[in-house]
Amino acid sequence: MRLRLATEEDIPALRALIDASVRTLQAGDYSAEQLDGALGTILGVDSQLIADGTYFAVESDAGELAGCGGWSKRRTLFGSDHAAVREDDLLDPRVDAAKIRAFFVHPDFARKGIGSKLLEACEQAAYDAGFRRFEMGSTLTGVNLYRRQGYEVIDRIEVPLANGATYAVVRMAKITAASEPLPE
Repeated sequence: MRLRLATEEDIPALRALIDASVRTLQAGDYSAEQLDGALGTILGVDSQLIADGTYFAVESDAGELAGCGGWSKRRTLFGSDHAAVREDDLLDPRVDAAKIRAFFVHPDFARKGIGSKLLEACEQAAYDAGFRRFEMGSTLTGVNLYRRQGYEVIDRIEVPLANGATYAVVRMAKITAASEPLPE
């Protein structure tokens, strides 16, 4: 597996990966109605992350996209390019938490450490940019992974969807010691 920054050319493949990931891996935690309503709005490609150079892709040895995820120096906690609420103001690493964003793993590559690899890369990149706190809006499906990596639940948000359903998002956070490097 190879970790690299995602590019605009990856967007069609990212959309396909996200759709497969959501419809398969989140099916046990959300209804089909919730997944249909969330895809393309709160779950999807955020091209601002790609433009900022903070979104990673993991490629298999065969060149297939196996996973993606990123971090943000902007206020938006979650959502795609078409999310109803976007807050593109820049964060101040001295006082704000970097946002860990938009993690998806293709079902064919699930439970092979890709999410952990992406999270480690995102935390290190945000740390290198001066951030010492990290925050995310996790899906119900991702909570256990993030807890194992030191994140704590802050609260749960029910996001209204255009189709009348709601989608649960779990706000989570992690703090690193300012004087200690992140674990390798």
